[in-house]
Amino acid sequence: MKRRIVRLVLIALLIAGAIYGWRSGWFGGEDARPVIGGNVEVREVQLAFRVGGRIATILVEEGDPVVPGQLLARLDTAPFADAMASARAEITVADAALVRQRNGNRPQEIAEAGAALRAAEAVAVNADKEFARVNDLAAKGFVSAARVDAARAAKDGARAGIDEAKAKLSLLREGTRGDDIAQSAASRDAAQARQRRMVTDMADTQLFAPSAGVVQTRVQEPGAIVAAGEPVVALAMTQPVRVRAYVPEPLLGRIKPGQPVRVVTDGGKSWTGRIGNISPTAEFTPRTVETESQRADLVYRIRIIVDDPKGELRQGQPITVDLGKRP
Repeated sequence: MKRRIVRLVLIALLIAGAIYGWRSGWFGGEDARPVIGGNVEVREVQLAFRVGGRIATILVEEGDPVVPGQLLARLDTAPFADAMASARAEITVADAALVRQRNGNRPQEIAEAGAALRAAEAVAVNADKEFARVNDLAAKGFVSAARVDAARAAKDGARAGIDEAKAKLSLLREGTRGDDIAQSAASRDAAQARQRRMVTDMADTQLFAPSAGVVQTRVQEPGAIVAAGEPVVALAMTQPVRVRAYVPEPLLGRIKPGQPVRVVTDGGKSWTGRIGNISPTAEFTPRTVETESQRADLVYRIRIIVDDPKGELRQGQPITVDLGKRP
């Protein structure tokens, strides 16, 4: 009788366990909670200066947490300060030249050119008289032909001097040409552009954290000469936490972007998350998450955004994603 009672109790326990397992999804029942595997995404960025130079200081150590906008490193700014001073001087020179051309010639300069023209005319009058006198003497045989040639050359030179003085006075009276002003304005604009570039370069001598994270590696040390774009600090980006998981085709109809899920580590700790993206193309199950029965299965990659304010999940960590009850 006792044995019969024990058997009945065991059978009842087995039946109850089977019913509970069926409802809980242990045997694929109606309330089964589909579970898939994945990994916390490795998100690392190599941070570098946009300009080259000598590293003056690095303000973080490996393992240090950082916040968005935190200063991580600086370059020696002396060469950039000199370049900015040179750019400012170029602008001053270009501005002065442009103002002078826009204002035109001063009255004193025009008066000076007029005086030069009158002087050239006086020289030409004297040269004409000298040539006439020498020419008369040559007709009487008192001077040589060479002397006559020299007097003629002096007369022609004086006439050319008048033409030159007239041209200079005309230019001064007309003022600066429009294309010369445009050229000076373009030179001034180019100098201003160089100054803006120098200001940008000076700002880029400081390296800031683009997002929250942890310093993974100090690639360089103070005193090193680095080229533009050469990595200085490697930053592991910890927020937001992203999980990459893989869904078999039969489960595609049960998930959608924004759907809440539960992320569980091998240690049993769990976090809430939501599906952010579902890949439109299939791929074979990655070795990092496959089981023996999944090796040839086609799956779809999904990305899950996890709420992990304490930063307890580690990049590359294997996890299990509970997609929730069937709809």
